Amino acid sequence: MGVFYETIPESLRPWILDQKMLWVGSAPLSGDGHINVSPKGGQYFGIVDERTFWFMDLTGSGVETTSHLHEPGNGRICVMFMAFDGPPKIIRIWGQGTVLEHSSPAFDRFVAKENVKTIPGTRSVIVVDVHQVASSCGFSVPFYEFRGYRSTLNDFFEKKERAYRGGKEEESMDKYWAYKSQLSIDGLPGMKRGFKYAQKYSIAPLKKMVGPYAPKAPRTLRTTSPVEIALVAVLSLIIGAVLAISFVPPEIVRMVQNKEGLPGSIRF
Repeated sequence: MGVFYETIPESLRPWILDQKMLWVGSAPLSGDGHINVSPKGGQYFGIVDERTFWFMDLTGSGVETTSHLHEPGNGRICVMFMAFDGPPKIIRIWGQGTVLEHSSPAFDRFVAKENVKTIPGTRSVIVVDVHQVASSCGFSVPFYEFRGYRSTLNDFFEKKERAYRGGKEEESMDKYWAYKSQLSIDGLPGMKRGFKYAQKYSIAPLKKMVGPYAPKAPRTLRTTSPVEIALVAVLSLIIGAVLAISFVPPEIVRMVQNKEGLPGSIRF
């Protein structure tokens, strides 16, 4: 049976911090946007207090969570943990997420204050303002044996950082973020730093979707439909007519109504 809390209970914190991975769920505001679920491995997460949870967002080919949290009016996020050994348990954390991008003042303050150890490939720290926590049974989750963390991703970015520090400008993280972290699969802006770098150096984003559901253009570029253009034209015509009538002298209106000629002495 599920139990709900408004904050992260002290009794659940040791279990949460002992987990080897978590899942993150988010979605864009648009009804035709795509829901995203991302698995996060490694103990790159923590609890600041009963209402604040954080996890480190490592660089990858996708940038969905960041895009959804950056979207104005959005910020919805759900974090889930589940037990693969021992007693069954599922914990979900809901709240408002904020993206602290790498090297931003907010990022630097947070990692210093919370003593967060960043690694090559760290893209951001995502902080969740918690407003609901739920514990449920997890009886359907199978047993799995933990054998260790994969090192491929960390090794890749460690090598990339060494190459960049050695003078290879093309190995910069900004260039990588511009290509792979610029836009979400729905065309929403991803990492701000990557997007700005892409605009500055005209770097086209990685194409992430194919077929009829692929966005026709980035949603960062506001397009105007023919219907909107027609509405603007009609409104402009109406407003122009109202203004014209407002400034025409009464005698001119009377003459027009009576189909009389306009006297030459009257000027607008």
